[in-house]
Amino acid sequence: MKNINLLEKNVKYKFKDINLLKTAVTHSSYANEFRRNVCSNERLEFLGDAVLSIVVSDYIFSNCPDLPEGDLSKLRASLVCEKSLCEFSRSLEVGNFLLLSKGEKNTEGDKRPSILADAFEAIIAAIYIDGGIEEAKRFVLRFVEPEIKNPKLQVFKDYKTQLQEIVQQNKEETIKYILRDEVGPDHDKCFLVEVYLNNNMVGKGKGKSKKEAEQQAAKKALELMGY
Repeated sequence: MKNINLLEKNVKYKFKDINLLKTAVTHSSYANEFRRNVCSNERLEFLGDAVLSIVVSDYIFSNCPDLPEGDLSKLRASLVCEKSLCEFSRSLEVGNFLLLSKGEKNTEGDKRPSILADAFEAIIAAIYIDGGIEEAKRFVLRFVEPEIKNPKLQVFKDYKTQLQEIVQQNKEETIKYILRDEVGPDHDKCFLVEVYLNNNMVGKGKGKSKKEAEQQAAKKALELMGY
């Protein structure tokens, strides 16, 4: 394993207790093999998963005000999935610092997505314990904010905000959403919305809520405009 201080440098957080970071990269296979007062990162992983979820949920709730609950859940899932966490972990070169059993080393456990993702969550918890929620939040958002701007996540973006930003480039143009219809019983309504650019209808949308219908209308408008 490389000097743990190099990982600390990659993490960009100065630990008061560097042992927390060491534990975060200690796989259970290593702890089981050596046993002598060695703790694995499993408990930290548990805590890190919870901290990650609340930080990401809070961020997207505050920054995507018009996304309906279903899309918020999908967006959060895409940001905290194993694939994403593994990539975050690789960017920190966590694999170079993992403590693994001989068996795990021989089977390239330092490259295994599940192990790298778990270690990333454990690092979040280590920062949270050492420096509090604000430091953990700063660390998580360093990875999450760029991902939200990733075109691959376009399906979960706030289409209304994106459309508004485009329209605002020309101060003479205005956007207006009109609720055209509500169909179905109260417990299962479908809302129909049209969006107008000045006086021209540029998109229609429907959804289980007015906000969802507006999002779909804005999406259609963006497609019509070539975005």
